[in-house]
Amino acid sequence: MPVNSIIQFEFPSRFYFITYRPGSRNGIFQDVREVLEAGVRIVQYREKEFPLREQLREAEGILELCRGFGAIFVVNDRVDVALAVGADGVHLGPDDMPPEVARRLLGTEKLIGVSVGSVEEALKAREAGADYLGVGPIFSTSTKSDAGPPIGLQGLKAIRRAVSLPIVAIGGITLEKVGDVMEAGADAVCAISAVAGDRVGEKVRAFLEALGR
Repeated sequence: MPVNSIIQFEFPSRFYFITYRPGSRNGIFQDVREVLEAGVRIVQYREKEFPLREQLREAEGILELCRGFGAIFVVNDRVDVALAVGADGVHLGPDDMPPEVARRLLGTEKLIGVSVGSVEEALKAREAGADYLGVGPIFSTSTKSDAGPPIGLQGLKAIRRAVSLPIVAIGGITLEKVGDVMEAGADAVCAISAVAGDRVGEKVRAFLEALGR
């Protein structure tokens, strides 16, 4: 039996924001503030390069911002950082800590999201105790070099039929494509390239309006 958290999780907003330093013009703290002001209520801190001390400093700062807006804060990959700062959970990829191990460390009250790109991976993540799935890449993406080939809308539909866990779709999603992605079974979307640069909050607000918040 899967060892899930005690949380029956639902995305608190239909846009899921991931920090992206290479595409940030004003710094990730300002980006997070802008998207929270726009209405986003779930933020993931993703940082693969910075030293641990700097990751801790940034995670603490983003957590404080999220708390001010009643938003959920999760940390990509680093279970130790999530535990150290008191984050709401973690998001794990295929090369990160196995979800079942993370669950033992985090307990049953923290969220665990898992990236998947196939029905087989989705079923495995569910059995390992995932609370939600990051499904993709839906379309081609340039922001994650190891994202793998696009699974398309049909791949998303297949995963949606296979599992009832909440799904955030990611990978090459633009404002023009967001309706098709939601119709294919996503509960929320993440767009990185489409909102990077200047006016991050304004761009995210357009997504939220298209998504019905």
